[in-house]
Amino acid sequence: MIALSAVLALTAAGCSDDSSGGGSGDSGGKKDGPVVVATTTWEGAFAKAAGAKDVTVLVPPSTQHAPDYDPKPSDLAAVTKADFVLYAPFEPYAGKIKDAAGSKADLVRVNLDNDAAKVRDEVARLGELFGTEVAAANWRRTFDREYARLSADLKASWPGGKSPAVVSQVFTTWSARMAGARTVGTYGPEAVTASQLAGLSAKKPALVLDNAHMSTGKVLPDSGAQQVKIVNYPGKDMDLLPVYREAAEQLKKAMKSA
Repeated sequence: MIALSAVLALTAAGCSDDSSGGGSGDSGGKKDGPVVVATTTWEGAFAKAAGAKDVTVLVPPSTQHAPDYDPKPSDLAAVTKADFVLYAPFEPYAGKIKDAAGSKADLVRVNLDNDAAKVRDEVARLGELFGTEVAAANWRRTFDREYARLSADLKASWPGGKSPAVVSQVFTTWSARMAGARTVGTYGPEAVTASQLAGLSAKKPALVLDNAHMSTGKVLPDSGAQQVKIVNYPGKDMDLLPVYREAAEQLKKAMKSA
């Protein structure tokens, strides 16, 4: 990180007379609102949903495990211009990048959880922080309509008209709630032990909801349960809604053949 700071020295100097202002969480009257740097597309999607228009993401979407990312000098250059830097607690480099860049940006910890209630709360909080409350409220209304539609469609697809029993990785339980499924057990983020395997199999789940970003392979190979890959991170477009649509599609497909 010291090396990165040295590389940035000239870049930061070149940005020092930037008339856009910023820092300390003040949008400075910017026409397009605050400048936001997000560590991943997940934080970026929360920022976009909250109404931020100028959002830069540091970790490429192709990176499967964000904490393993190795920051580049260009990341520091982006942070020097930011009003807010959004990060998650399991990403240890965010604060170090901000400090190395000498940025006055506010470092904002984001609760990365796709549970519908938590998403609504987090988008509202960020909207207040950014001064984009109206845009955040509009997004939440759109989200509520789409979530209700997807949830109703999934419940209409229950096998035999009954809520399916599922085992879920701890970071994919939100998808079970969206489907109205009965979560009979959870696992992770560590690998499943032999005793856990026996206990989860005894629950006789119809589905296993696996985290695509932290997969440990087939979780209950001899249980007969279908394993469904759930993706948490949005794509390059930083849009949260496709995450729910994709999860619903995968769950509906699995329930039809359960």
